[in-house]
Amino acid sequence: MQQTVFGSLKSFHKGAIEIINGKPGHYAMSNVFEVASHAEPYEKIVVGKNLKYVIETLRAEGISPWFSASHDEFVVVLDGEIDVHFIKPSDGSLVDASTEGSVRLEGNPAGQAMGRVRLRRGHQALLPAAAAYRFDAATTGVLLVQTILGRHSVEKWADICVR
Repeated sequence: MQQTVFGSLKSFHKGAIEIINGKPGHYAMSNVFEVASHAEPYEKIVVGKNLKYVIETLRAEGISPWFSASHDEFVVVLDGEIDVHFIKPSDGSLVDASTEGSVRLEGNPAGQAMGRVRLRRGHQALLPAAAAYRFDAATTGVLLVQTILGRHSVEKWADICVR
């Protein structure tokens, strides 16, 4: 009987892929726990890409800076317990409508607190367009964010791809 084991930042096994047709360098099969274990807190490292859309992994540790995007984003917690705090900016969108990807904000954005969502392993949440959000992790965890490639997205393909 096959047993499914879900990894964590403290306990993961790097997987591999079997290439049926093609070159291994054309496939971005990375272990998000391994990538997060070497990342700075809240560094947005791209682990999957389809045209301009990306999946970023983030090492959640302590309180993040505030972020905002001109488009909806989506977050999934893979490890840990993370609160996501939201603010509706008082002066409209904090990010120009043509800006793609999330933008790291300086300081605390002015506006109305929209509350928070507490996420644990497997939980997911929408990060709504034009809202400001930040993460708060009581213990170190791992996040996946679906977004658009932006100026804060970090691509480290040479370091994380299986060859």
